[in-house]
Amino acid sequence: MKVLVTGGAGYIGSHACLALAAKGVEPVTLDSLITGHAWAVQWGPLARGDVRDSDFVAELIEKHKIEAVLHFAALSLVAQSVAEPLRYYDNNVAGTLALLAAMKRCNLRKLVFSSTCAVYGVPPALPIREDMPTAPINPYGRTKLAAENAIMDAAQAGEIDAVILRYFNAAGADAQLRIGEAHVHESHLIPLAIHAARLKGEPLKVFGTDYDTPDGTCLRDYVHVTDLADAHAAALDFILGSKRGHRFNLGTGKPASVRQVLTAVEQAMGRPVPHTEAPRRAGDPMTLYAANDLARDKLGWQPRHLDIVEIVKSAVAWDAKYASSFAASA
Repeated sequence: MKVLVTGGAGYIGSHACLALAAKGVEPVTLDSLITGHAWAVQWGPLARGDVRDSDFVAELIEKHKIEAVLHFAALSLVAQSVAEPLRYYDNNVAGTLALLAAMKRCNLRKLVFSSTCAVYGVPPALPIREDMPTAPINPYGRTKLAAENAIMDAAQAGEIDAVILRYFNAAGADAQLRIGEAHVHESHLIPLAIHAARLKGEPLKVFGTDYDTPDGTCLRDYVHVTDLADAHAAALDFILGSKRGHRFNLGTGKPASVRQVLTAVEQAMGRPVPHTEAPRRAGDPMTLYAANDLARDKLGWQPRHLDIVEIVKSAVAWDAKYASSFAASA
């Protein structure tokens, strides 16, 4: 079986390719390499191109006899989306529409879509469940929700069968350190804390220390990237035997605070994380974590990495062994 993986040269997409290959499925990666890395494509061929090029996507589908699509290709920096909203709508929404058009032209029905908990905005209750209202508070979240809506409308019309995966904070790296997180513009807390501890750049800023949480800092649900990859493989199995559209949260349901993450980094590295305290950022919810029982019941998925210390250790090991040299050569 061959599966098209858009954005397969990126952080989560490359781990999904690894998970597919482990199950005997050949991933065919489509990536522009604007934010992805050619070295991350180690399982199956790489086609360099833009998901918005519907003709090119259709040619790939026909050439490789693709049976399903995993769609990761997207821009994902919240601050950048605020500064460049039209770029995000063009890439994330128009890109999804172009992909759907190519799939329809090729009579390809099966799709797994990489979405985000950002579609919920500030949730009315915790843990966050799939049936809660969606009210994203930034252009990134709104573009992902718009893409979701297009997919679900197409599924409701009987044109495709789709699984939408809303995941929380991806972290960690492949246990064998073949691939890992290496963003050109890093915005995630764990790698930023690692870089601060290695004295790469300025001290880390901790935004908000007066929240009503045990240590005053925000709580987030960190889910290991290999668990996310396994969920995409499970979603593929599910949608091959299912119809219409489905949404699932992917998280551990066990949040960790900013201070807990810094402590875990310090333990893993044996050195302090230089940081300064800063005021709260506008729009930062105090606590976010997932209810994952629907993914457990329908997909048979359960996260295996629940300890933030272990998740951080894998990220530290990846950074120490590969990230700097790979980033320099990418």
